[in-house]
Amino acid sequence: MQFHPDRNPGDAACEHRFKEIGEAYETLKDPQKRAAYDRFGHAAFENGGMGNGHGFGGGGFSDIFEDIFGEMMGGRQRRSSSGRERGADLRYNMEILLEEAYTGKTAQIRVPASISCAECSGTGAKPGTQPVTCTMCAGHGKVRASQGFFSIERTCPQCQGRGQ
Repeated sequence: MQFHPDRNPGDAACEHRFKEIGEAYETLKDPQKRAAYDRFGHAAFENGGMGNGHGFGGGGFSDIFEDIFGEMMGGRQRRSSSGRERGADLRYNMEILLEEAYTGKTAQIRVPASISCAECSGTGAKPGTQPVTCTMCAGHGKVRASQGFFSIERTCPQCQGRGQ
């Protein structure tokens, strides 16, 4: 209700955000739209895809979920030292011709990989010591929070999913 137009008369930004939240809700409640979002992210709704591209251009679609659920879960997550959250999807954009899309295209790409330290096996513990278990997730790497009828499990913001 924070962005409702009745609570913010004349505020175009709040009205726009309220519409985005409504569209996000419509996507989550429709099994087909939700499946498309789960599979393709906000790209499923751009350029005339499912949902006809209404209101989800320019990355706003993913941002709205981050804003809604990020606030519920205590703010945006910190990134690990490598800049990526453990288990996060990698994305590679490649331009291809329509013919290549139809017939199939094979390409080699470079995927960044983290290599574990030989001294600590990637735990970060000094030689002769054991890694400390994360106190927030008890070493599971995930935390669960409930608010109303929502129950959400997410990567632990303290250890970024490492459990330590």
